[in-house]
Amino acid sequence: MNIEVLRIGQRILRDDRVTTHVALVARAFGASKIYMNEVNPEIKETINKINNTWGGKFEIAFISNWKNVIKSKKNTTKIIHLTMYGENINEIDKNIQKEKDILIIVGAEKVPREIYEHADYNISVGNQPHSEISALAILLDRIQNGTQFGKKFENSKRVIIPSKNGKNVI
Repeated sequence: MNIEVLRIGQRILRDDRVTTHVALVARAFGASKIYMNEVNPEIKETINKINNTWGGKFEIAFISNWKNVIKSKKNTTKIIHLTMYGENINEIDKNIQKEKDILIIVGAEKVPREIYEHADYNISVGNQPHSEISALAILLDRIQNGTQFGKKFENSKRVIIPSKNGKNVI
């Protein structure tokens, strides 16, 4: 399964940190790439440092128009829009697990109506306001059944060895 994330929008000041965390979750939970617009270029530097230290080939692509990304993926990839107004994840997660290529859309602000229309799935992780970071993490976990946590990140300079007590990093 190939998973990519499209981050739409950026609220000035608040969202540098939030967008960085969306990228970190996407990377750690099994996505291969994130597309972003209207973001601080330092976010890419941060993620590149994480890749360098902790391994992996997670990519960040800066885009000028999210519509072009959706258009390029529409016929080959299932498009999932995370929204608190969508179908409950408990009703749809088994269908999504069968998909081969997925693009997950994560909005930073009110997303245009077009997103709902372009999406193959409009999915909610609960119908209450909460963080897009948590919604992305839950969705990625559900569609991969936890297998992402066994993934080995190649070329890592550091690896955490799980430990009941203390920290064990090599």
